[in-house]
Amino acid sequence: MKMHQAWRYVALVAVMFMLTLGGVSVYSEPQSSINTITVYKDPSCGCCSKWVDHLREHGYQVTAHDVSDMTKIKTKYGVPRALSSCHTAVVDGYVVEGHVPADVISRLLTERPKVVGITVPDMPMGSPGMEGPYSEPYDVLTFDSQGNTKVYTSH
Repeated sequence: MKMHQAWRYVALVAVMFMLTLGGVSVYSEPQSSINTITVYKDPSCGCCSKWVDHLREHGYQVTAHDVSDMTKIKTKYGVPRALSSCHTAVVDGYVVEGHVPADVISRLLTERPKVVGITVPDMPMGSPGMEGPYSEPYDVLTFDSQGNTKVYTSH
């Protein structure tokens, strides 16, 4: 091994050693807030708990808070009354209201539209957490700070 090659090797080993001491692994994936979602829900709501399970099954790290007054949460995060559902979530700067499928949340976080959030108003049968004997069609809507909506996707 030539002298300049040996020094490169030593430098590389030193860098790898320093990264390891600093707690940084060259081979690990960076952690992201995109996979972390905070959910506010009524403590007695079974469908909210099922929706939280749906998120976890799709790789989201969920922090769920049982809240007795959901109106305060919806007001805080700008959810218009006409678009509300039984639970409210926050993920990477967006509000997610109601039984929105996890893949639609992932799409939102990838596309990053200029909206306050997305919602599935009411509680349509067949949406995540509302599985049952039948499914009904429903829309996932975006909403802005003025309460304007647009169909984001249909199920």
